Amino acid sequence: MRYRHTDPALARLKRMTLTALLMLATLTASAQSGPQGYWSDTWRGWHFYEDPTPDIEDKPATSPQPASRAIPTPPPKAPELAAFERLQKAVEETRNIAIMQPTEANVRRYMELESQVVERASYFADVAQRVAWATPELDPTLQGRPVGAKALEVFEQQQLVDRSRSIADLGRDHVLFFFYRADCPYCHAFAPTLQAFQARHGIKIVAIGVDGGPMPSFPDARADNGIATTLKVTQVPAVFLAQPFTGKITPIGFGVLSEAQLLERIALVATPQAEAMLPSTSRQIGNQSVFP
Repeated sequence: MRYRHTDPALARLKRMTLTALLMLATLTASAQSGPQGYWSDTWRGWHFYEDPTPDIEDKPATSPQPASRAIPTPPPKAPELAAFERLQKAVEETRNIAIMQPTEANVRRYMELESQVVERASYFADVAQRVAWATPELDPTLQGRPVGAKALEVFEQQQLVDRSRSIADLGRDHVLFFFYRADCPYCHAFAPTLQAFQARHGIKIVAIGVDGGPMPSFPDARADNGIATTLKVTQVPAVFLAQPFTGKITPIGFGVLSEAQLLERIALVATPQAEAMLPSTSRQIGNQSVFP
């Protein structure tokens, strides 16, 4: 029996050769199975560059078209509104026809429609009045100034008391400037009213003679020192509400005023909202030599 001697190095070389042949066969089969494999293109040589196969771009998904929005249908009108619009249109059309062609028939047709409108309006007024009678907060005769003679008398008396109290409080740090001229008959007629107003409501009156002349009702009257020019007093008699410690002066009125008018105007001017209503009327006077 003969033993075959096998060189380990040679055996390893054979195994490597066999492995290389198997790999070559696998690659050749793979190239031949594809279209024009580059293993068969011997004319290309060993060093070459094969352009990569362009990737197939995914087409953007088409966004679904938004469903058309359904136009909301307006809610149906109340039958009363539809009837009112028809009547309104009929009245307008018949009136225009009667104006353009004032025949007896056209005018009569318009007057008949107008009569229907007046009748409906009158019925509405009656219902509204009964609702107001039954609901005090909706009754306009109970809001603000009353309309009844007796209620109006009570309202005015209460308003007089409230305003007099308010002006007495105002007189603690306010005075009334009374601008006059000695040759003005209206100033002399107005002076006693102001004198009585001072005594009744407790606010001091400072009489200022624009021409420097005297005023019998105010023996302590002062001559104008330029404040009349500063306040642009061009007409007398004139009354201003002044606050000495701030120098703020606000016009009350010109001409002869009654006691009720003085009360109403001073009370209105002294409210916090008065400055916002008409801020340009108030003036700030720096020279306070005319203040008491």
